[in-house]
Amino acid sequence: MDAKLKELQSHLDASVLGAGSATYELIASLLAGGHVLIEGPPGVGKTTLAKSLAASVSGTFKRVQFTPDLLPADLVGYSVYRQDRSEFEYIEGPVFTNLLLADEINRTSPRIQSALLECMNEGQVTVDGVTRQLPEVFQVIATRNNKHRAGTFPLPPPQLDRFLISIEMSLPDRDVRSAILLQHADDDPRESPEANGAPDVDLAHITEWQQRVRKIPVAAEITRYVVRLCDAVRGHPELATSVSNRGAIAIMRMAQAVAVMEQHEAVFPDDVKRAFLPAVIHRIDRPDDDFNRDAAAIRLLLEELRDAVPVE
Repeated sequence: MDAKLKELQSHLDASVLGAGSATYELIASLLAGGHVLIEGPPGVGKTTLAKSLAASVSGTFKRVQFTPDLLPADLVGYSVYRQDRSEFEYIEGPVFTNLLLADEINRTSPRIQSALLECMNEGQVTVDGVTRQLPEVFQVIATRNNKHRAGTFPLPPPQLDRFLISIEMSLPDRDVRSAILLQHADDDPRESPEANGAPDVDLAHITEWQQRVRKIPVAAEITRYVVRLCDAVRGHPELATSVSNRGAIAIMRMAQAVAVMEQHEAVFPDDVKRAFLPAVIHRIDRPDDDFNRDAAAIRLLLEELRDAVPVE
């Protein structure tokens, strides 16, 4: 891991104590150029983690609080008629940014969730028949409360499939929680703690990292290993789902990012194993009425499956 990446990870670790795995996976997703779904109960630092990354990057950052009354135009923009010029002017929505925080994404209707599909998959927006490109560096970080499900809308599989990975955050142990209280004891609530000591990572750095990820070699044996993992998910009697081609690509791309972070000269099987769970778990069907219990069971099943599939 180069010095700038280490500095970025150290800042995120200091901003959200006890979230080392989450910060690692978030940085890897940025390098892979993919979108992220951060899940967890209230108050564990989901939004703070996203804002800490935004404070470290020199590009633009916008936050949208997803609510039931949100309209597609509030997200992607709209055209307004300018009578003085006798023409329509397009007003860009918040998706025209480098980092978009979609906070509580499951508290808005499927109509709004679907408005993100084109943005996330193709990096563009089509309004009134005109297609406009989003910035080259564009990442959606969505948060989802997985504990209190009342008043929420389930994310459909096509929407979940657009996320490169899912990051699960939980309440840390007692020592970490005590350290968090000490960290906040002297805070001024008007200040932004996640911006304190943030490194200055410009978009050129991110573009360079993303190009490096795409160029790192992936052997045919590794791609066959990824396919075997996906087939094992598809054939598992307790996992009534299948991993799409987009999901398989997500595993490979995430593994490439892990390889870059670990300074490997190519993608190794251990990189694929590290990428497998975050790239797959949100693609597994989970009944909304028993979401949390099934999440823990599915994680255990996927870990057992990952360890059982031979590398060859």
